[in-house]
Amino acid sequence: MRGSADAQDPSHPRAPRDGQGRQSAQDPQEPPPSRAPQDGEQGRQPAQDPQDGSPEQAPGAAGDPSAEQTRRHAQDPADVQPEQVRETETRPSGHAPKSGQIPKGRMRFAKPLTTPALVGWTALSVILPGAAHLRAGHRRTGYILLGIFGALLLTALIVGLVLGTDIAAFAAQDGALLGGTVLAAVGALCWFLLVLSSYISLRPNRLSGRGQIASGIVVGVLCVSVTAPFALVASTVLTIKDTANSIFLSATNNPAVAPVKDEDPWNGRDRVNFLLVGGDGAGNREGVRTDSMTVASVQTKTGNTVLFSLPRNLQHVRFPPNTPLGKQFPDGYMKELPNGGLLNEIWQYAEEHPDVVPGKTGQRGPKALMDAIGYTLNLKIDYYALVNMFSFAHLVDAIGGLKIRVDSDVKWGGHFGTAGTIKAGYRTLSGEEALWYGRSRVDSDDFSRMGRQRCVIGAFAQQATPQVVLTNFTKIAGVAKQARTDIPRELLPHLVELGLKVKDAKISSLQFVPPDFWPGSADWQKIRTATAKALRQPVRRPQAAGVTASPGASGVTPTPKPTRTATALPSQTPTQNGSKAAAQSLTDLCGF
Repeated sequence: MRGSADAQDPSHPRAPRDGQGRQSAQDPQEPPPSRAPQDGEQGRQPAQDPQDGSPEQAPGAAGDPSAEQTRRHAQDPADVQPEQVRETETRPSGHAPKSGQIPKGRMRFAKPLTTPALVGWTALSVILPGAAHLRAGHRRTGYILLGIFGALLLTALIVGLVLGTDIAAFAAQDGALLGGTVLAAVGALCWFLLVLSSYISLRPNRLSGRGQIASGIVVGVLCVSVTAPFALVASTVLTIKDTANSIFLSATNNPAVAPVKDEDPWNGRDRVNFLLVGGDGAGNREGVRTDSMTVASVQTKTGNTVLFSLPRNLQHVRFPPNTPLGKQFPDGYMKELPNGGLLNEIWQYAEEHPDVVPGKTGQRGPKALMDAIGYTLNLKIDYYALVNMFSFAHLVDAIGGLKIRVDSDVKWGGHFGTAGTIKAGYRTLSGEEALWYGRSRVDSDDFSRMGRQRCVIGAFAQQATPQVVLTNFTKIAGVAKQARTDIPRELLPHLVELGLKVKDAKISSLQFVPPDFWPGSADWQKIRTATAKALRQPVRRPQAAGVTASPGASGVTPTPKPTRTATALPSQTPTQNGSKAAAQSLTDLCGF
């Protein structure tokens, strides 16, 4: 037959095998027309077998076991993605791939990840965004995420370097606090989506059923966990905002307070004077007794501070002549009472006598006390802050206690010190112990405890660092809301900046106590002169052990230091007062 003869005729080409592209019939006398090289051929003809001259069997042709196995593997939907299947179906069989391309039927991606590896790469993306996408082969997305993360870190670094120590003052602004809350919320959402996107990019559907369930649970917990730090930041910022706005009132709500200018918050003053009041508002007493009164005069440029401690039993203080109380008591507060008219009674008197002292309730007392103390020291008291004594104990507990040098044993509790004893030495006092350390008069007197009170104030100022405050801010904020002050909210950022200066500056102290100053018959001019001298003189360096300053001397004259007995007498101070007539460093006085 012709068909058989044609099949045996060597002049006719062999019919293409199954899987190869068919060619149209050619005239045996004409050479086969040239065709464009197919994908992967690069213009080469199949190699000829030297034995029979037949073309070499192409990969993928019928009967090729390896090609058959590859096709069966490529048809497994669990291992091959849709785009890979489409490539296998559309690419002509029997043609080798181009150089550098992945052969047909093979995986485009790496070997499927195990469940622990998939969870690990997802977790890594939390601290290194884009890592999971790079592992999954999504390079563009991975590099974009890495670039955004790097840009955020660089921006934060630049902002930190630019603001420097001003970052705390910046963070105290109301707008900055609101912006911080919004950024924390946006950050929580972005990191949640980042973890979820990283997990999906690693194709968890390639895991077994158990692997998908286990990885889904772990990644779900991870998605919620990454939002926790942002939620904590947002909560803390909102707490700061709420606390600041509850303690500090806007200057527009207090006409007596001068407006705050950002370019000159202290109105050109070289010093700003704060009255720090410790109120004894116990439940068995009516009103507030100001048992601790200290004026902190702070130099605005350097932060150098002088503390002036006034005894609560300072009698018959004077008021500025043009004030209501100055007209009511021209010779001194209740001069007609030989044993009355104490300084710690003025606050409550002004609150109880609106007919004498005009103004709003809650503002008459502070204003009257500021007038009295300012006139006594010949200083303008700019602002005040009142902290209840028991609230102060909670503040001490909130920062982890106070480290104090106790020079001699201090009994505390009631009139006889039956509650306990604070032993001499370097101690870390709890809130209750610190409160009684500054209040106890057992085997002591008012002037002795004034010396201890200034050391407590100085220790708190030094040990309440920004790190400590932020770490325990929730506790501190809850207690601080009970404080009262007339410092305007607009001044808070500048006050924070000034407070940071004070921590690194020199702090000295001057007490108006016997034998230089007698509260029952005070020499007002001597008090004013000593105040002016303390503000002018530089802070003295700590003196050598065994010497102290000679009272009333202009220079430092070494004199033998009296030997202290184990039990302090009423005329002695468990924490040394040093010279009463000159300001001395708290580092020397309190052993910081």
